[in-house]
Amino acid sequence: MTGPVEPSPTRWAMPDPDQADASGLVAIGADLEPGTILTAYRTGLFPMPVRWSRSPGWWSPDPRGVIPLDGLKVSRSLRKACDRFEVRVDTAFDDVILACADPRRPHGWINKAIREAYRDLHRRGWAHSVETWSDGELVGGLYGIAIGGLFAGESMFHRATDASKVALVGLVERMVEGEAALLDVQWKTDHLATLGAVEVPRSEYRRRLAVALERPLPPAFGG
Repeated sequence: MTGPVEPSPTRWAMPDPDQADASGLVAIGADLEPGTILTAYRTGLFPMPVRWSRSPGWWSPDPRGVIPLDGLKVSRSLRKACDRFEVRVDTAFDDVILACADPRRPHGWINKAIREAYRDLHRRGWAHSVETWSDGELVGGLYGIAIGGLFAGESMFHRATDASKVALVGLVERMVEGEAALLDVQWKTDHLATLGAVEVPRSEYRRRLAVALERPLPPAFGG
């Protein structure tokens, strides 16, 4: 696997994450070009649609949800589930993001513009999928952005019990093996809390981000 290709620089100036409103929304506008999205992540922002605007929203929640790489909660049943699935990386990115974007899912937010932007980032070596397979069938997975020692998780799905959780276990294992530093999950949901997600203040997230960006990319993601 070759390493990621740095895109052309964005023509936009990223706003200060500390300008976010109470919901975590910092700004609306700009574009979803590769250079813009990567600059946003490096700044501590991420894109997510705003229902009342055709332009992307840029978010920086405070507090921020992260999963400490030494704090993933793997129950006995989840450990057993890990033996039932095969974990692969980047063999079905398009299928994973399409499954995550299924409009029948509650609170769906992944629109066509987001799908195409992250597919482009995948082709360039920045966006990755971690997949769970059973008998040759894709049954779960997640996708996100890897920059140095940061993995910014975007969404996950499952078609079999615990399949998305096993993908998360596989992601953390590969991050630890590659000496990565930060697994960003944006918001701590009840579901992610059961897997070890915690909240950190924005200032602490940005400190951890700066450290993570200095780390090399794990081999699993092309490093």
